Order: sequence, then structure tokens, then C-alpha cells
Amino acid sequence: MKVKQAEFIISAVGPAQYPEDALPEIALAGRSNVGKSSLINRMIDRRNLARTSSKPGKTQTLNYYKINQDLYFVDLPGYGYAQVSKTLRAVWGKFIEQYLLEREHLKLLLHLVDLRHPPTSDDRAMFEWLKYNELPVCVVTTKADKIPKGKWQKHVKIIREALQMDAADKLILFSSETGQGKEELWSVIQEHANITEQEQEGAGK
Repeated sequence: MKVKQAEFIISAVGPAQYPEDALPEIALAGRSNVGKSSLINRMIDRRNLARTSSKPGKTQTLNYYKINQDLYFVDLPGYGYAQVSKTLRAVWGKFIEQYLLEREHLKLLLHLVDLRHPPTSDDRAMFEWLKYNELPVCVVTTKADKIPKGKWQKHVKIIREALQMDAADKLILFSSETGQGKEELWSVIQEHANITEQEQEGAGK
């Protein structure tokens, strides 16, 4: 997918602030510092549109990015960061759950998991919840460049088993540094957003 236009739209804190133009929404979920912002920047070939932070747990809103007038990336707050208060985590949980279960324009959830490490208990709980609620999900294993290519499948196997993924569940190896998996991920996104290359090219003119 050729990205000709990408812009930050809003940091939403509730349904009243969500965009109303009915474009497909692709949400990104994962623990803090798993690389959501870096993935967005790589996917749109922009260095700093989505701001990365060295402070885990900083994102506390739904950050909307419009791509080519075709769809939105929606960056969800990172989960599993201990220094965020339990009360605030509970609020975020209800806020995110409401979005995931009730937002009719949500077409796909990208569940980001660090390829280098076995999934955390939060990763496992998140994936189980998504599957239980029958939400469309694609697991994206980030930071593939940090592991020798020859060991990728070993780590993928660990993640698939830990998350109890079915054979049909989609998993994409990804690196924001090298662009590994970028085209494959765009193909999955376009399929779920029901965007053809012809439509995308026409919208970008």
C-alpha cells in the first residue's frame, strides 16, 4: 500500500471524540514499549508522526492517525506497566473494552508481542479475551531484527504455544528497523478494511 498522506487526528478519551466519518479502524494493542508507535511510523514511512516514548505507560488515550483518507490506525494505551496505579489501569481497561466491543468501525486488532521474549501473562490474557469475544486479530511479533533470522521460527513457536493460537490464527514477523513484514501486514490490513489497490490509488490522487 502506498501511503501518500498520513496525519494525526485526535487523542480521544471517549466515544464523543471518536471520528464520525465511518472509515475502517485498525487498532494496535500491546504492552508498554512493545513498539506500537514505531510500527505505525514504519508502516507509513514517517519517522516521527507517532511519537515514541521512553516512559512506559505514557499513552493514556486512543490516538487516531488517518491514512490516505482510507482508514485509521488507532493506538491503544499500553498494558502491563506496574507504575501505573491500579485505579487508573481499571479505568483504562473499561475504556478500551468499551471501544473494542462496541466500535462498529473497528475492523482488525493488531496484537503486538515482543518476539524476543515469551508472552507475558498480560499478553496471554489479552489474546484469550480477544478470541473469546471473537474479535478479528492478527498477532504481530515486533523487534525481529534483534534476533538472528535462523532463530525466528523457534521464537514464533514459543509465542504460538504460549498464546494457544490455532493454526489458522495469523501471525506476522515484524521489524520497525528493517521493514520486515511491512508488505505482508499491509495486505492483511487492506483485506480487513476492504480496500483494494485500485481504490487506494484513486483516493490518493
